[in-house]
Formats: sequence, structure tokens, C-alpha cells
Amino acid sequence: MEIETFSAIDLFCGSGAVTEGLKAEGFKVIAAVDNDPISCQTYLLNHPEVNLVQSNIRLLSATSLLLELGLDKRLDLLVVCAPCQPFSSQNRRRAVDDPRAGLILESVKFIRAFTPGVIFFENVPGITITGPIMDLRQQLADLGYYLGEPRTVDAADCGVPQRRVRCIMLAAQHPSAVEEFYANIQVKPKVSVFDAIGSLRPLSSGECDPNDPLHFARRHQRVVLERLSHIPKNGGSRSSLPQRLELQCHSGRANDFPDVYGRLNWNGVAPTLTTGCTDVTKGRFAHPRDDRAITLREAAILQSFPRHYKFYGNSGQIARQIGNAVPVNMVRTLAPSLAHCIAAVRVIS
Repeated sequence: MEIETFSAIDLFCGSGAVTEGLKAEGFKVIAAVDNDPISCQTYLLNHPEVNLVQSNIRLLSATSLLLELGLDKRLDLLVVCAPCQPFSSQNRRRAVDDPRAGLILESVKFIRAFTPGVIFFENVPGITITGPIMDLRQQLADLGYYLGEPRTVDAADCGVPQRRVRCIMLAAQHPSAVEEFYANIQVKPKVSVFDAIGSLRPLSSGECDPNDPLHFARRHQRVVLERLSHIPKNGGSRSSLPQRLELQCHSGRANDFPDVYGRLNWNGVAPTLTTGCTDVTKGRFAHPRDDRAITLREAAILQSFPRHYKFYGNSGQIARQIGNAVPVNMVRTLAPSLAHCIAAVRVIS
């Protein structure tokens, strides 16, 4: 299907993963919005042709953006990937007192101004049990949009070498168009950790690939290296550590945080990457073979960023951008279904 003419706006664009996925499938991203200056620098490095607005979305006028863009036809797609931290299972406060919980509702003013053919929402599954979704459904209905029921999608079924369960929702003015989207989603073959990063240069602690500044190994302390030497290659865990090397906080708590100091498995997919994805104390982020944590480049590839993707910032800032990203290949897998939905909307309208 020809989708080159389908236009999109990327709200809460972060470092540009959604834009990267849409562009790779032929969409034209005409504008993007985010308030984080570091992520915006990364976005500009990779998508200089897009009209990027660095702004607090609560203060941004959707009407002014519409006038600035000078659209001569209806916007096809609005993507809304609001911050997921308020709804994460790891956030014990959840959405009760997190000021970011209502950010998803800021999309309504853009929907009112642009009247997009299709609106795509992506977040963590926990968002479905919160008040903002009920408010969102009602406000969309007031604008003549039908919000489909939330569906869960595992990024591992979308050609991403990572287990990452996400919630997706679609809105359009015609329920049949929404069903067209869900009916056309095609599951992709699994991509293993080895498929993704197995060909990258082996590294020791503190070593860097001279051809890729993001493929560098953290310089681990001697005790960390000793622990890693006891953890079996290709999927081993900290359960193999001798008692003298156990962390005091883990003593007698084998079932608590079992992934800490764990190795990735070459033949499987990675666990969900977090903002601590290059720290072996934050999860199963040790390399399958080398005695080290995975590098920033390896983490980015496990999020299915292309190998040439550039990142701005220091190591911690880049790890945060990678961990917060929507996997690029998940977007690419869903893009043809979005195209079917947009085409259906055009026919019905």
C-alpha cells in the first residue's frame, strides 16, 4: 500500500524512535513536540527536516502550531506516547499524585485543532485502570471520535529483540476504521539477542570500539568483575555466586530482584530495557559472553534503533533516552496497520 503521502505528528517524541519507525515505513512526520532539551537534541541529530517544538505541552497552543505548519489538507495521524512512569508497575505512587498522569489529556487540544483521521496512543498496560483514560474517552467522544478498547502488544512479536509489553489504543471517527487497524496487525518472527548484537565487537571492561563511541564497556570495579566471572555465560544468574560475593541486601532473598547481575541469553530476547540498561545492578543487563554490562549501542539495538542512530548527552542521559523509547520496530510493525486504518477513514469520509 502506498503510504508516502500519509502525514503524522509525534507528540511526546523523546529521542525520535516513533518518528524513525514511521519514516522507515513511508510516513511523513511534519511536526514533533517534547519538552526535554537533551532528547530534543538527539531528535534533531536524526530528524533535522521535522518541525520540532521544544515546549511544555501544557503551555503550547495547538492552534498556533496548526497555523505555523500551514497544512493544506487533513492530518492523517497523531501519535501520543505520553510519559509512562505514572502508570508503571514499578512506580508505587502510580498515578495518584504524579503530575504527569494527566499529560495524555493534553492531546485533546491537538485533536480539536487538527481533526486527525487517526489517533494512536501507546503506553504501559497500567494506564488502562486510571482516571485519565475515562476522561480521555469522554472528551474524544465529545469531539466525535471513537476510542477503541485497549490492546496489549509484546514488542517481541514485532521484530524487537526484547520482551516489552505495551498498551496500544486507537481512535477514529468511525469504529469500523479502528477495527481495520487491529485486524491487519501482523506478528513478526522473533529476533534473538544474538541476531541483534552478536556481530558487534567483543569488549572487556573499560574497552571501547574505535569505530563506534557508543559501543564502550563500563569500567567495572574488581568485585563486580569477580562476580561476573562466576555467573554462567548465556543466561546465567546471580544464584551462581558464592556466598562471599553475594550482595548483603540479597542475602537470603534469592527470589527478590532475581535479574540483578543476570546475563542476557543469546538465543532468547532481552528483558524489558529500563533507564538503567547499562548497569548490571539494575537488571539482567550483563553481556551473554563478555564480563561486562551491555553497552549503550547494544542497548539501543535491542530497542531496535538502527546502528547509525545518533544520541546526544552523557552516558546516563543516553541510557535514559534508550530506556524510555518506544521500540522502533514495534512502530514499523504497526505502521502498515495504521496505513490501512487511515485509508479506511479516507474512504468512509
